Amino acid sequence: MLCGGSSHEREISLRTGNAVYEALVSLGLNVFRFDVDKDIALRLIEKAIDIVFIALHGKLGEDGTIQGLLEIMGIPYTGSGILASALALDKVYTKKVFHYHNLPVAQYRVLEKGVKTSSDILGELNYPVIVKPAREGSTIGVTIVREPSGLNSAISLAFAYGDKILVEKYIEGRELTVGILGDEPLPVIEIVSKTEFYDYRAKYEPGMSEHIVPAKLPREQFELAQYLALSAHRALGCRGASRVDMVMDKAGKIYLLEVNTIPGMTETSLLPEAASVAGINFKELVVRILSYALD
Repeated sequence: MLCGGSSHEREISLRTGNAVYEALVSLGLNVFRFDVDKDIALRLIEKAIDIVFIALHGKLGEDGTIQGLLEIMGIPYTGSGILASALALDKVYTKKVFHYHNLPVAQYRVLEKGVKTSSDILGELNYPVIVKPAREGSTIGVTIVREPSGLNSAISLAFAYGDKILVEKYIEGRELTVGILGDEPLPVIEIVSKTEFYDYRAKYEPGMSEHIVPAKLPREQFELAQYLALSAHRALGCRGASRVDMVMDKAGKIYLLEVNTIPGMTETSLLPEAASVAGINFKELVVRILSYALD
């Protein structure tokens, strides 16, 4: 099992890895846990690893790089393949794929470090906007900007995490997420944050958010959220388990935000919660995810 690594989401990856490791060991499986570093290929060879459960988050783990290494080594692994992983981690390419498939996304602009932009950075966008790095997860480097005075500092913060950022129309509404397991959507979850939005604290500090599962939505919107999640999963070419984040505005329209190809599996994680409501306990969830790597 691979966890840790060097991304900004290292600590969350270690927590996911610990939970998955304990579940696999409790099932009587012969499991090795690796904190990923530059020698990971040699360590996998030394232990003659047959299959890998990837519990990495962020760059060099969720972006197709470790998937490419495992492909070269001929080792089956959990989660999406190289291309789907790379596309899903990059929020700009995710938007482009969704747009091509006529899936609903909020208006956005892309800024690149060193590339000159017009003085009217937002173009047709109106405040509030949300500024985020293109290739980070866990809402790292993300800021909601409600007034022009806050835009430059938000852009500077996002650029601290990469050379490309997304400036997106901020949709005021209900935050929803849908897990995909195999090729089936799990129950919709509504996230009610005690912070301004579902940020890093709300995600990982117990008590900072409430998860309502199944979400209290009209049946039509509940099923639409599941349909859009599965459509997003398929559009990017994902496999195994994923989690699709979205927001529903006050008029009831749903906008897709992003797809997590390696969803968290911590004590506050959303995918295990949705699976539990669907009658799948944590150990069974881990086994299912592992089994998809062999399909």
